[in-house]
Amino acid sequence: MEKKIYLIVGLGNPGEKYAHTRHNAGFEVMEQLEKHYGVRSRKKMLQPWQEAEWTDGIRKIVLCRPLTFMNNSGIAVKKLMARYGVPAERTLIIYDDIDLPPGKVRVRPNGGPGTHNGMRSIVGETGTGDFPRIRVGTGDRPKGEDLAAWVLGRPGAEEKPKMEAAFALAAECAAEWTEKGIDAAMRLCAEHRVNG
Repeated sequence: MEKKIYLIVGLGNPGEKYAHTRHNAGFEVMEQLEKHYGVRSRKKMLQPWQEAEWTDGIRKIVLCRPLTFMNNSGIAVKKLMARYGVPAERTLIIYDDIDLPPGKVRVRPNGGPGTHNGMRSIVGETGTGDFPRIRVGTGDRPKGEDLAAWVLGRPGAEEKPKMEAAFALAAECAAEWTEKGIDAAMRLCAEHRVNG
């Protein structure tokens, strides 16, 4: 029996300058997933992403971090989908969201790109919004602060524990999605909101 392939793509910007910034929430979740599966992502020769693979013989899970910078995320995602022959419904996108409070996590089966430039690039390049997605809340900027400065800044002491809990929950929901599907991942996220 052929293994079913699942792509999980965490969005962010490469390089030390952007490490641990709010906009790199997707990369932070990928780090949690790599720990979960016991793998480590590496740059693929001539490809604009890092990836790691894990399989249990039934599923093959490919964890990816685009290296194209956020605004061109769609270039890497389109190439990844073609490389592995994976449709949008088996490509999970994880990214930051200023419209959710810090530490909140939302799981959805599909949707539009909203104001997120990474998702706009993905929808623009692939021509579809049918991607399951996990959004990690960073909160919006304080009144009068520049949006770019806010998302490219690092969470403060009060936000940090909330964000770390969100990265762990998002990774748990992503793993649940590969095992039981998007509805189960949404339930897990909702249960955490009730009990967390």
